Amino acid sequence: MFEDQHIVLASSSPRRKDLLERAGMAFRIKVIPVKEDFPPNIPVEEVPEYLAEKKAAAVREFCNDNELIIAADTIVLLGNEVIGKPTDDDHARQILRALSGKAHRVITGVCLMRGRCIQTFTEQTQVFFYTLSDDQINYYVTRYQPMDKAGAYAIQEWIGLTGIKKIEGDYFNVVGLPVGRLIQEIAMFDAKAQTSY
Repeated sequence: MFEDQHIVLASSSPRRKDLLERAGMAFRIKVIPVKEDFPPNIPVEEVPEYLAEKKAAAVREFCNDNELIIAADTIVLLGNEVIGKPTDDDHARQILRALSGKAHRVITGVCLMRGRCIQTFTEQTQVFFYTLSDDQINYYVTRYQPMDKAGAYAIQEWIGLTGIKKIEGDYFNVVGLPVGRLIQEIAMFDAKAQTSY
């Protein structure tokens, strides 16, 4: 299905790599670190899309004009507070206590870029946690070391099996990339590019 696509994934996330492979995409990975800052007046829901475009732009000069760059950024929002990656085990426990018994939003911004053509979109999923005991939190943090994960958890791990009551929206968005939506957007992106020639 993607044989005619030359795809570059601008992400070092093993979860995004795995999802694209499972979707049957052949791609190479190219990552240029960028400073993940953003204008102070930007609505927080738009931050992931802004950062995804920034990540895609950083690798564009290392890609051919026929290569499709896919970049993404995911944040966890509890109310209007951005919950980032934990700095250590104690911080991870603190984050999970804050998420315990509440609903939060996982927002992924995605940027598609080929040459000067750009298309971005955002996907949101609401995640509802059961109330987590200290024993559950300690077990998860000790066994799974969620230091590289926004919100200090991965839904596909033990905490997702035992601690999440329900979700509203795309499960794979919480994993790290809304693959179904991505495939639809690539088709629209390609159609738009063809009509512009």
